[in-house]
Amino acid sequence: MLVIAIDGPVGSGKSTVAEAVAARLELEHLDSGAMYRAVALAALRRGLDVEQAPPSQMAEVAGDAIVDQDDPDLRMPAVGQVVSIVAAVPAVRAVLVQRQRDWIAAHGGGVVDGRDIGTVVFPDADVKVYLTASEDERARRRERDETAADVARRDRLDSTRAVSPLVVAEGAVVIDTTSRTVDDIVDEIVGLLGSTERQSGHR
Repeated sequence: MLVIAIDGPVGSGKSTVAEAVAARLELEHLDSGAMYRAVALAALRRGLDVEQAPPSQMAEVAGDAIVDQDDPDLRMPAVGQVVSIVAAVPAVRAVLVQRQRDWIAAHGGGVVDGRDIGTVVFPDADVKVYLTASEDERARRRERDETAADVARRDRLDSTRAVSPLVVAEGAVVIDTTSRTVDDIVDEIVGLLGSTERQSGHR
């Protein structure tokens, strides 16, 4: 079972690169960020104040939320403003981490992107990558959905939360995507598979 974990801050290109890597390797792709957005969207639709709702209620929402990675409502500004708050709720993370592991088991592997995939969800992933980019470039990529201030705020919340903060996973390869094409980045990540196989000696 091949598992590739791709982490990084908002606007680093995680989902775009992960989807391209999955297509190249003929694997399934899971955007874990879409899962947290789905929970945030479901909470908003229920009229919940995500900062005040009991953790047990938020966990229930996380368990029930239907995740459609192509749902345009996931990119609504209102969702972007609260998703990092939702993602900081330990009870929500516990539910979604299990859902992510169940997804990989059901699909026999895959490419998963997010913020704690290589550190918490799949610390033993075959390949762990951390994507980054300049602040200006990340803000430019997100300008249709979020302002530069929104991006900075999410960076702060994601990197300082008590549970599963955004950090570079041990053994992860850091790739700066600022001035590189998607195909170039995919080539590098796919190339890491060969390095992993040589190091393991048995794949």
